[in-house]
Amino acid sequence: MTTLSKSLRGAALGALLAASAVAVPAAASAQALFSAPERLDGGQVSFASGERGKPVLPGGPVVAAGRGFHPGQSIVLMYGQTPLSTGPITANAEGGFEARLTLPADAQPGNHPIVAVSQAPYNAVLANLKISPNVPLSNEAAYRITSIQPTRGLYQTAYSAKRNAVFATSAVGRPPVRQSELLRLNADTLAVEARITPAAAPGRAGRDGQPQDGGVFAVYGVGVDDANDTVWVTNSRQNTVAVYRQSDLSLVRQFEPGTVNHARDVVIDEEHGKAYASATFEPEIVVFDTGALTVAKRLKIDSTVRGETFSAASVSYDREARRLYVASNSTNEVAVIDAAADTVLNVFRVPGARSVIGVSHDPQTDRIFVAGQGTDNLVVLNGSDGSVVADTPVGAGALNVVFEPKSRRAFVSTFGAGTVTVTDVDGRIVANLPAPPVANHVSTDGRGNVYVAVKSGWTTDGNDSVLRIRPAR
Repeated sequence: MTTLSKSLRGAALGALLAASAVAVPAAASAQALFSAPERLDGGQVSFASGERGKPVLPGGPVVAAGRGFHPGQSIVLMYGQTPLSTGPITANAEGGFEARLTLPADAQPGNHPIVAVSQAPYNAVLANLKISPNVPLSNEAAYRITSIQPTRGLYQTAYSAKRNAVFATSAVGRPPVRQSELLRLNADTLAVEARITPAAAPGRAGRDGQPQDGGVFAVYGVGVDDANDTVWVTNSRQNTVAVYRQSDLSLVRQFEPGTVNHARDVVIDEEHGKAYASATFEPEIVVFDTGALTVAKRLKIDSTVRGETFSAASVSYDREARRLYVASNSTNEVAVIDAAADTVLNVFRVPGARSVIGVSHDPQTDRIFVAGQGTDNLVVLNGSDGSVVADTPVGAGALNVVFEPKSRRAFVSTFGAGTVTVTDVDGRIVANLPAPPVANHVSTDGRGNVYVAVKSGWTTDGNDSVLRIRPAR
């Protein structure tokens, strides 16, 4: 392990690039010009917080980890022309390394390019150091937060006005997932009224090619259809969706594996009998007939980024505007779909955002709220032309967002910071509420209440939490 230079403590990273005043480090200058280059991939470098389960923050500890280098190879981490280490880092016998630094307190949040320069043979690898904003908690007294711990592995929630109930999905672990539940909670008390474990899923081939237990049809995304008294869920691991009865959570229809690629979200147009499911990693929304329980059509979304493919992630349906909004986490775009005609109206880029994931809409102002997981921000777009109204830092790992129409506030869940940030329609923060350790998803009942699915993260206290957030008065 190598300790990185303490010279970073007194200067913001943004000020380190001063080429005229910085000398090339000795290790770099000793390299002969145009010696035999690296013929392999040349290693990888990543950065993480020195505190487990925490984001990288200004003034905080950072661990740089490398792999894929040659044993004994010398590596220098560079910010511009400034070396971050007091001396070269040496790769261990497995070709890896670990080094630590403490960021300066005035380090600027954002994605910072770091170059790992290796010698003998020479190579340069670009790595990204993301420093997240440290957004303090604020205005907690303006809200009342109620919490229960119903199960492990919570993912999403959705509200049913017909039953005054909140439906929640949960799944634990990686395939084959054996622990998963669909729950119905009383919206007023949050008490569990019903719960089921999904049916067994088909077996699959393991890495060794041998048959493997398929686990269950684990549930992740959830949407409510009060018109048909059903609940729709996504089975991401089996690339499909399923439909359950609201009354007793019995299975109505399990669609075949492969129906929707890595299905993430599902939303319902109850009035017109449609369900929309997003096919993650594909430029596709699958449209279902909620009465016949069949696939009605597949909507293809073309990216505006040359050579790139739209990847459908979060989906938000605005019943008043009759518009479907789809986020693309691969191309940092938002598609606007006319749900009456099932045609794509616009595809807007989201400037200043990386790994776009969460999306919601306000029909009154026609503003689109977009969460950028890779840039820790909420970007507010004008729905008519895609222009940026606001770009607001909200905390590490901004994952999902919902616009609550009664209070006219946007609520953003942050996966890394463990908070729910509340903004007005102009993107100004009006509160930052605790939802530790991992705020995964937010939904609303349209009556002023917001429901949050909170994961237990690195803690070992058992169940995850469902929070209900409502104005204090």
